[in-house]
Amino acid sequence: MRAVLLAGGLGTRFAEETDVRPKPMIEIGGKPILWHIMKIYSSHGINDFIICLGYKGYVIKEYFSNYFLHQSNVTFDLRENRMEVLQKHAEPWRVTLIDTGEETMIGGRIKRILPYIGDDDAFCLTYGDGVADIDITESIAFHRREGRLATVTGTQPPGRFGAINHQGPRVTGFQEKPRGDGNWINGGFFVLSPKVGDYIEGDATVWEKEPMTKLANEGELSVFLHDGFWHPMDTLRDKRYLEDLWSSNKAPWKKW
Repeated sequence: MRAVLLAGGLGTRFAEETDVRPKPMIEIGGKPILWHIMKIYSSHGINDFIICLGYKGYVIKEYFSNYFLHQSNVTFDLRENRMEVLQKHAEPWRVTLIDTGEETMIGGRIKRILPYIGDDDAFCLTYGDGVADIDITESIAFHRREGRLATVTGTQPPGRFGAINHQGPRVTGFQEKPRGDGNWINGGFFVLSPKVGDYIEGDATVWEKEPMTKLANEGELSVFLHDGFWHPMDTLRDKRYLEDLWSSNKAPWKKW
């Protein structure tokens, strides 16, 4: 199975970072968040990736063009114009980079990469800016059991503020950043049939609107509920939070 990663957006909330690189290349612990997402999938045996490029896609191309070299111990023989790899540490990944356009909406990006899915009856898809300790293997099994065209992972957003516990006017305690209001939201980490392309008109199609709504109305959309860790990187505050988890060896998404 292949995993498709969406890495073409502008990331306007990160102007201080995305002036020079696309949002999925913002680093957590010295590695792009894109790398962290790929490691999540790889820990479940998925090592074949298609990355949808757009804004500053050349930065991602350059990263992977040099990845093997950066992960290896090498000797450069300048006299003989020869390089010898002494020891390699690179992952067994196959990475296909597809330019899906700077202005293309997510639906359009999905439509553009479908020819590269081949004969697979399903593929994984997620956003290039969020991590989770989701059980990818079980989400795929769930998708196959349900037999629908699309599966979205439902998550509960992390709380932003602490809550006050009280009885009438008397405060009885505090709760540190409780999870959302009980509702489930789209957490990405989709499993999709290539047939979802029939629900996408073109580059201007917003995946989360018409296609997902139509799939739901036709009974072709399942939800895989994930009640574990999930966190997007939408703001500098999010980046610092994820960085703190990583640097303290408490990153829940690190399953490798």
